[in-house]
Amino acid sequence: MYKPKLFVLLRELNRERLMNDIVSGILVGIVALPLAIAFAIASGVSPEKGLITAVIGGFLVSLLGGSRVQIGGPTGAFIVIIYSIVQQYGVNGLMLATIMAGIILVFMGLAQFGSLIKFIPYPVIVGFTSGIAVIIFSTQIKDFLGLDTGTLPPDFLDKWATYIAHISTVHLPTFLIGLLSLSIILLWPKVSRKIPGSIIAIIATTTMVQLLHLDVATIETRFGDIPSTIAMPSIPVFDLATIQQLIMPATTIAILAAIEALLSAVVSDGMIGGRHKSNMELIAQGVANIASPLFGGIPVTGAIARTATNVKNGGRTPVAGIVHALTLLCIMLLFASWAKLIPMATLAAILIVVAWNMSEYHVFLRLLKSPKSDIIVLMTTFGLTIIFDLTIAIEVGLLLAVILFMQRMSGITNIEVITRELKDREEESDDPNTIITRTIPDGVEVYEINGPFFFGAAAKFKESMLIIEKPPSVRILRMRNVPVIDATGLNMLRELVSDSKKRGTQTVISGIHPEPLAALKQYGLLKEIGKENVFSHIDQALERAAQLSVSRGPDK
Repeated sequence: MYKPKLFVLLRELNRERLMNDIVSGILVGIVALPLAIAFAIASGVSPEKGLITAVIGGFLVSLLGGSRVQIGGPTGAFIVIIYSIVQQYGVNGLMLATIMAGIILVFMGLAQFGSLIKFIPYPVIVGFTSGIAVIIFSTQIKDFLGLDTGTLPPDFLDKWATYIAHISTVHLPTFLIGLLSLSIILLWPKVSRKIPGSIIAIIATTTMVQLLHLDVATIETRFGDIPSTIAMPSIPVFDLATIQQLIMPATTIAILAAIEALLSAVVSDGMIGGRHKSNMELIAQGVANIASPLFGGIPVTGAIARTATNVKNGGRTPVAGIVHALTLLCIMLLFASWAKLIPMATLAAILIVVAWNMSEYHVFLRLLKSPKSDIIVLMTTFGLTIIFDLTIAIEVGLLLAVILFMQRMSGITNIEVITRELKDREEESDDPNTIITRTIPDGVEVYEINGPFFFGAAAKFKESMLIIEKPPSVRILRMRNVPVIDATGLNMLRELVSDSKKRGTQTVISGIHPEPLAALKQYGLLKEIGKENVFSHIDQALERAAQLSVSRGPDK
């Protein structure tokens, strides 16, 4: 059940497949190089941490994961939360939060939560993804234009106010390098799709800056040398108070990692006609996030763009992902002294393109034509992500989605009262079990509950009962259209049964399904109603109601 995909696919490996995977892995490793560095810098940490994450995390995700072609590493989705944690708790706090997130992911996988991620509302995912894209774009304006702003404020609105106030400090050489990089990245696919435009942009602009001795900020001028080795693993310093403070950020990292990894796995499944193991994928993501910070890395997840690149270049087994990690390790060991010469404006251009692709503006615009409740969730999550905090955005977005969903569900749950005749809807007339017309005895009322009987519908049920001026001798609750009932619904029924007894009204249940019936029994409510008053068919319930009505005599 928890067997990594690599070990399942070992029997499929042959010389041709192995060569295709190796070639694809090398190409993906080259693609991942600038992204790993750019994501690390944008997250507020040193560039080598991105490379370490892609090497350690990418290797473990492919070795232990549940997908054939998943490529793991740092992604743009983490930039906002990483930057916030580093600013508030430092790099040690980030390491601890990432390890905690890894543990959460492992438990999610063991608890088989992989299939539950799909129930996160789409507007929430699009809202915070688009919000992250806007924030990534905003963080790159300074380096793209070469603005002399000093330390930027963390808040989105304050950041843009600073840009506007310092727009006159645009550094022309930096801006031209950024513009050239952006042009190469956008236009190069017309020349070749095998070699990524970002690599061509890095080679061209780095060479130009060095040959022309341009006064442009580079990785070296900003961060110094890039280490050409991976440090020995070390455990971050921690205490109970810090762990408590980092629970929410760690949970956010875990949720983001799970969502992005499983979305990437689903997308790649569609591209190759495969099927991933979601719970094994979560466990692999967890192990990768535990290991990555021990070596100095940052959070890891499945990277959709790099995974798609792997598929397009012929990768079909996790071997490609492992080769991708080894390729990055070789580059780090052999070419770190060259990587430090990359202009910051070039990395900014790369991230601007990443932000644009990540925004999926066409999906965002399409969702604006959805039902109003979905638009509210989308815009709330989007706005909170930008203005406040990604953690708050996810929490509020999910809560709002749940509340609006409950409101919508309570809207489709209704209680109908039938006094003299019991008629089904005309469109149900083809049903062999349909009830065309049945006479209801005097002193008997029938209530039909349609839809899930949960806390959202229980209030409506209570309101329906309160409008009754004269209580009947027998009240039949027809529950043939109630698939589920929750604790609030059970409690409301108990109150009704208890109150009905006090007022001389007997309760009879008709057409209840096995699951709600089991809930009534477990709650002790079946005993209060009496098994003799619970029936599978309305005819039996009406006969029982007639007997009870006669035995009780006329209403007083």
